[in-house]
Amino acid sequence: MRRRGRFAGLCVFVAALGACSVHVKDADSAAGTAAPSASTTPPATPAPAAAPVPAAPDTTAALTDTTSAMRLEVDLAKRQLTVYRGGQVAETHSVAVGSKEWPTQTGEWKVKQVVFNPEWIPPDETWAEERLPRKPGDPKNPLGMAQLVYDAPRSIHGTNAPSSIGKPVSHGSIRMRNDEIVKLATEVLAAGGAPKDDAWVQQAQKNRTDKQVIDLPRPVSIKVF
Repeated sequence: MRRRGRFAGLCVFVAALGACSVHVKDADSAAGTAAPSASTTPPATPAPAAAPVPAAPDTTAALTDTTSAMRLEVDLAKRQLTVYRGGQVAETHSVAVGSKEWPTQTGEWKVKQVVFNPEWIPPDETWAEERLPRKPGDPKNPLGMAQLVYDAPRSIHGTNAPSSIGKPVSHGSIRMRNDEIVKLATEVLAAGGAPKDDAWVQQAQKNRTDKQVIDLPRPVSIKVF
């Protein structure tokens, strides 16, 4: 009976200890289950900020720059035409100018019109009384292959007398070599808002009897002094 009683007591102690161990294990399991749920849940990701919409380009400034980018100056004493772009000298050309009897008028104007294969009509002046009109492409046409009109009938134009370039021999107009006036006319068209591509220019040069008149939306400044 005593042994059995001691054995029973031992069982009660072991059972109690086992119950305590089970209780602690369950608590650890509960803690281990709860902790990951709190630590592994990712924080809410904020929505990405909307990309800024770029402002529309200001074309007014560009248009103004284009309008003022090119201007022409003719120095009668030097018999030289200078092309300015953005205030800087871009190119220079030797020109023929008016004679002492028929001087080139000084002043400031706007080139408003470009003509390829111009037609020459004698002006109402005494020196031209016996002259005949000349059609576009006529070898005797004194206006050459192109013309920049700024103060009609005065203009910058090509010539059928290239040997006159650099001399004061015209009747008031400004003469340039034909290849140079074609190049300048093409540049003035672009600066004046009426550009023509190379194919158009080549076609105009090929069809010498076909007069082409282009008015400039943005006239180009010219100063003669």
